[in-house]
Amino acid sequence: MSLEVTIEKQLSGFRLAVEFTADGMPLGLLGPSGSGKSMTLRAIAGLETPDRGRIVLHERVLFDSARRIDVPARARHIGLLFQHYALFPHLTVAGNIAFGLRRLPERERARRVQQQLAAAHLDGLASRYPRSLSGGEQQRVALARALAVEPAGLLLDEPFSALDTHLRNALERQLRETLGSYRGSTLFVSHNLEEAYRVCGEIVVLARGGVAARGPKEEIFRHPPTLEVARLTGCKNFSRARRATGGLVQAHDWGVTLRVTQALAAPPEHIAIRAHHIHVRAADGTAAEGRENVFPCWLAAMTETPFRVTLDLRIGGPPASPADFHVQAEIFKQEWEAFHTLPQPWQVEFAPDRLFLLPD
Repeated sequence: MSLEVTIEKQLSGFRLAVEFTADGMPLGLLGPSGSGKSMTLRAIAGLETPDRGRIVLHERVLFDSARRIDVPARARHIGLLFQHYALFPHLTVAGNIAFGLRRLPERERARRVQQQLAAAHLDGLASRYPRSLSGGEQQRVALARALAVEPAGLLLDEPFSALDTHLRNALERQLRETLGSYRGSTLFVSHNLEEAYRVCGEIVVLARGGVAARGPKEEIFRHPPTLEVARLTGCKNFSRARRATGGLVQAHDWGVTLRVTQALAAPPEHIAIRAHHIHVRAADGTAAEGRENVFPCWLAAMTETPFRVTLDLRIGGPPASPADFHVQAEIFKQEWEAFHTLPQPWQVEFAPDRLFLLPD
């Protein structure tokens, strides 16, 4: 069971050129707005026609420009869930779910509707109209409608973007449960890093219409192949880098020399570390100088959420302004409360196995 996509299409401002395969587990399409994520889904669904390329779903050719094959959208056997659900306002919940089942016998149509009502926890809402539903209920109806046709492929275009945080978390859990038993190919479009990581097993990172990276999510986030992919996957700390003596790396913009565990196969262009991998603590009575990857630091600014704190830190000397910092560290609030009243400088530590080297 697989989806194979190789397509090109000239768009306003850039050219879409993507190639990937989705096998079994949900595949995430991650990237900024305007990178081609939604257009890729629309091309797979048959709502847009690529200039050239090939789309194959479970060994069935849906599009092949060389062979002049272009299966109509209604015949592709694909379920598509839009950002804003696109429910039919004149149809009830049951009517929306049954919309794609009109060619089935009445008994089978009723069976599938009841099956999806139960699976989506919509029992008791079958006769309601979309205008009387909450955003979460509308999202569940749209997903039930997409699954009712038992599609060979399921395309989810930022399905939680219109929901508040509480509903988003609850429906994401339900979606993960649903996809666990779904046997078709799933593409999940998102620009939310954590959401894509939780839902998907593999990630394709899109940038300016092309594939910037693809692979297991753990590998993409732990070892991004380029500076651009590191930025797109949420890394905040970068420095120009060059090889130093003794297998060390000099981080030019941070003013420090670091030991890394990553092999130095080629001269590095940049060194990076994710904010939540930086350790910050109060000075322990011993000088930071001379200790591997440990340096004195001063707080330039901080921001907080209910559970975490982001610290803007300057290494080697006090900051001249809140904007005068080298790195950002994200720590749990209880860690912050343990040392934030203690005198500065504090100590910042870069774990060698959490630093990664990048080409341009």
